[in-house]
Amino acid sequence: MRRLSLVCVFALLVGSSAGVTSAAATADTQADDCSFPVTMTDATGTEVTIEERPERVTTTNPSAAQTMWEIDGRSQVVGLTQYASYLDGAESRTNVSASFGVNVERVVGTNPDLVIAPNASAGDVAPLRQAGLTVYHLPAATTIEDIRAKTATIGRLTGNCEGASEANAWMDANVDAVRQVTADAEDRPTALYPLGGGYVAANNTFVTSLIELAGAENVAARNHTQYPQLSDEVILRFDPDVLFVTENTANIAETEPYASTTAGETNSTVSARARNINQPAPRSVVSFAHNATAQLYPDRYDADSYVPRSAVTPAVTQTSEPTPADHTPSTDQPTTDASGPGFTAVGALLAVLALVSTLSRRRP
Repeated sequence: MRRLSLVCVFALLVGSSAGVTSAAATADTQADDCSFPVTMTDATGTEVTIEERPERVTTTNPSAAQTMWEIDGRSQVVGLTQYASYLDGAESRTNVSASFGVNVERVVGTNPDLVIAPNASAGDVAPLRQAGLTVYHLPAATTIEDIRAKTATIGRLTGNCEGASEANAWMDANVDAVRQVTADAEDRPTALYPLGGGYVAANNTFVTSLIELAGAENVAARNHTQYPQLSDEVILRFDPDVLFVTENTANIAETEPYASTTAGETNSTVSARARNINQPAPRSVVSFAHNATAQLYPDRYDADSYVPRSAVTPAVTQTSEPTPADHTPSTDQPTTDASGPGFTAVGALLAVLALVSTLSRRRP
């Protein structure tokens, strides 16, 4: 019964994000005017007015924190969650994480002028507003275009429009470069991204957009959406050519039913950091795209296809340029920094699965 209730919690989380689209942000985030006050409508349909450029910003999801770093807004961030601790200087910010989601008291304690809450933080929005905080709830990002819009929105809300434009230009340049690598590739491999417990990423997800960008087809996206739980029989019938794995699922190809698929039998996996495949933000897109494409198409990929930020915005001081390990073709193995999932919908599922596993071990 406890296991069922936890899975139901995840179903509610996915449902809360499934009905939200990028159209929820009705303001023109691409406007040249970056002055204040500014009023924008968020994913809950709430008009949020910010009177002046916020000096103190708290993020309730690592994708928003990563975006603030990429748009040169890191100095404004006073609070972030545990899965954003890989960001340079994050240790000096308040960790507002709870065992699941965020701790409202910790968020209030950061005295924020603005709280940025991505879609997977939907359950935190009402309590934070009830505490008297100004909260902007971002819509779900399921495509590269959604990430571009979200980046522009965060830039407008925080007075970093130029930085957002530059981050998007850098991301777009690398997306185009990666697409050129596989533009004429035939017989693209079929793929799955297993999360454990039979759950996989399917259609209408950020994960599928990344897999397609890297030149593979997410076979689960053919007739499933979001993050369904599939039976062993369905997974065997899908018979993927390759599995996408992270530090959290590194050995899953050796377990059934995956071991009996073509991917398992040929040991064909693409390794990615969980934060890159799970956190919809510019740096994640760039890092994942290059590393995954290099692994899928080693004969086609050239490291020179990476476009450094300085090549796109030469006049800007690059305070957030990824380290070579973040964009150089490699197996992208986990490091000792916080490479956890983050609380996107997929991160929420991973957290639920981990909690189920823990509770199962505690039962007599």
